[in-house]
Amino acid sequence: MGSGQSKNKLHCNRYLDKQGPPPLEQQAREEVNGTHRVPKGCQPPGKMTWVVLHRDLPGFPHDNTLQINYIFPDGEQTEKHPHPGLPYSGLRLCAYLPDSREGKKVLKLLEKAFVQQLLFTVATNKDGKDVITTASIPLKTQQDGGSRVDGYPDPDYLKTVRKLLKDKGIE
Repeated sequence: MGSGQSKNKLHCNRYLDKQGPPPLEQQAREEVNGTHRVPKGCQPPGKMTWVVLHRDLPGFPHDNTLQINYIFPDGEQTEKHPHPGLPYSGLRLCAYLPDSREGKKVLKLLEKAFVQQLLFTVATNKDGKDVITTASIPLKTQQDGGSRVDGYPDPDYLKTVRKLLKDKGIE
């Protein structure tokens, strides 16, 4: 918990208890019943781009890979963040989707969520530094290694992300 911050002052930070995001399976079971919702507009300014990689992901042997690049510069927190006026560290993150029909649908939904500022937030990490981190929509940041390390194969990932996005009004 950040210095001088009350547990009752939740802003746009779901990591106040420093436990990090719940597992993907738990998010799906709870159907995002409001516990992990992030208010619109708390994502810092950044950029989202994507490219096609000519290799497959585990579990998607006949599809190329969509690599999504998220770039956020260092910045200053607003009233929607845990410590308004103080700086936060930026972020460079790559996420991956299969270049399939379903993967392209999820990409479009992630683009909508990014524009609506729902994918990332500012949070205090375990070292007490304010950084940009993912909000309540899980991203696959590894191409392999399975769901335990945010990688593939994960046969339910696309369906789960679509459900979580739909629960936030992104369809």
